[in-house]
Amino acid sequence: MLPSLLLALAAVVVVGRLLGALFRRAGQPPVIGEVVGGILLGPSFLGWISPAAYRFVLPSDIAPLLGIVAQIDVIIYMFLIGLELNPELLKSRAKPTIAISVSSIVLPFALGLGLSLYLYKDFSPSNVPFAPFALFLGLSMSITAFPVLARILTDIGLTRTTLGTIALTCAAFEDIAAWCLLAFVTGFVHSTAGSAVMVAVLTAGFATLMFLVVRPLAARLVAALEQRNPTPGNVAVVLVGLLMSAWATEIIGIHAVFGAFIFGVMIPHQSNLARVLHQNLESLTILLLPAFFAFTGMRTESGLLSGRYEWAVCGVIILLATLGKWGGAVVGARFTGLNWRDSSAVGVLVNTRGLMELIVLNVGLELGVISPTLFTMMVLMALVTTMATTPLLRRIIDLPKIRWTKPA
Repeated sequence: MLPSLLLALAAVVVVGRLLGALFRRAGQPPVIGEVVGGILLGPSFLGWISPAAYRFVLPSDIAPLLGIVAQIDVIIYMFLIGLELNPELLKSRAKPTIAISVSSIVLPFALGLGLSLYLYKDFSPSNVPFAPFALFLGLSMSITAFPVLARILTDIGLTRTTLGTIALTCAAFEDIAAWCLLAFVTGFVHSTAGSAVMVAVLTAGFATLMFLVVRPLAARLVAALEQRNPTPGNVAVVLVGLLMSAWATEIIGIHAVFGAFIFGVMIPHQSNLARVLHQNLESLTILLLPAFFAFTGMRTESGLLSGRYEWAVCGVIILLATLGKWGGAVVGARFTGLNWRDSSAVGVLVNTRGLMELIVLNVGLELGVISPTLFTMMVLMALVTTMATTPLLRRIIDLPKIRWTKPA
């Protein structure tokens, strides 16, 4: 088992890096190459052209282990994203953040519910009631990929700008809401819809604990380390806190990545401790993040879209998902006073779905709420909307001289 896992990790890292370089030359963020690389290593491409090679590189029995490695890496990466975020910039942006987040969830969710009326007959698994299918489709149309969006903003140098801060904060709020909705859908499937209320209560309690207890403790630790370099023991304490925070949110039901992100926010982003953590952890995340895309690629089968009808439906899904997310964000941004240019830019950014969409889709497939065919369509939608982000953003805010200097 271990030799197979090591070979698979080596393959996904090499393919992800190579495709990342190619996409960088084409003007796309390198992270898109990692996503495409994961799909190419799956049954849709490698399994199609050489089943024997596919079984050799990604045997089915390593999928659970590959998934665990991928999740751990995403947790560490989200911690680093939280570490870069400056909470002070968010205080003056609370109004647009809330308005944009709500509107860019409600509109695509409503479009997803409407689309489910048409898709339920042909693309729902047998014996799945309409309500959970419709709710899940609405949810999956509402996702913003926080980690992938963060990677794109980092690559184009917008992470610490006002526009980037608004987009990242909206993505964080939207995905927290999405996980609460996912908990509700999961509870609905399991006939325990009341669990959604408990998730909301526990999430509020967790956030309160982090800001009232953990943040002051982190500030004391940072103050003590400003005149000297953090020791391995200090780093270990932070990593234990990171793991426990991720564990807590996973137990609550809003996914470990948000616990990791919030814990990162608790540490002052310009501190000596933050610098050392970045130096020690960033290369690891860049190296292993393609593992998650490979794990999803193993479950994506484009051969299931065997006719014009299936591809037409896939096109409709992509169109409605884009219009809903972009349109909702623009309405919310304009309502708060942002001009058309900035509103459109925010709409394009929150339309990025990538990683978080893939996580949600995998959950839906495991629950049996969506069929493998619809899963494949939604994965393609996530890929297309993510790839469209940078070209559309270039047209809106004019980034002709951007060079993708950060490797993916």
